Amino acid sequence: MTDPTASFELLAGAADSPVLLHVPHSARTVPADVREGIVLDDAELERELDHITDAHTAEIAARAAALAGRRPWRFVNRLSRLVVDPERFPDDREEMLAVGMGAVYTRTTHRGELRPADTDPEPLLARYFRPYASAMAEAVAGRLAATGRAVVIDVHSYPAAPLPYELHGSGPRPPVCLGTDAFHTPPELTRAAREAFAGCGETGLDSPFAGTYVPLEFHGTDARVGALMVEIRRDTYMTEPGGPAGPGLERLAGALAALADGV
Repeated sequence: MTDPTASFELLAGAADSPVLLHVPHSARTVPADVREGIVLDDAELERELDHITDAHTAEIAARAAALAGRRPWRFVNRLSRLVVDPERFPDDREEMLAVGMGAVYTRTTHRGELRPADTDPEPLLARYFRPYASAMAEAVAGRLAATGRAVVIDVHSYPAAPLPYELHGSGPRPPVCLGTDAFHTPPELTRAAREAFAGCGETGLDSPFAGTYVPLEFHGTDARVGALMVEIRRDTYMTEPGGPAGPGLERLAGALAALADGV
């Protein structure tokens, strides 16, 4: 298990489970030295955290792990994505750089200034991004070694109404959006997710968010690694923005547990 004082944590599941629930955007913590590079005042930062944080998704994953017949593994980011976003590419392959939201954000959800545009991302990439990516790759390798396959299920949420930073916000916004990858998301994984979340409202594909997260060491080359992104519309389980969870959380956790058991 990862050192609990680190910026991320690997929480062990059943030895024979191939499933890794990845929770990258649930935390609000911004270390004091990182806070110094952010231009927002305290109230503005809290409002931005309300909008950008996938609130309660770590709780959904934890509850799902407890409910599952075969406990999945969990990899949880303990710092806000305003520190670094571990699911971005740190170079110009990532389209979110166009709105100042690459691996190190310089713009807010409403396209205001978060950090100066000329901020050097390297110190944050070296301190947080690369260790996270390496540890996530090790976690996937561990599931491959133990079970012969790995299934990365990203646990995210998104607002009921699009935010200005969204590049593809004009499409459908179903209660559950499944992000897929042509190489890493086999039809049976998508089918299992649709069945598991059938009781949570309409389930859509790749809108408003598409794709999956797979560590670069395996991306596009190792078909033993399956991947699916589960994006949950926030009004189905919490008060927006940044408010408390409601009864929908337990239903979603049960669905996520069923998915973990079904793959």
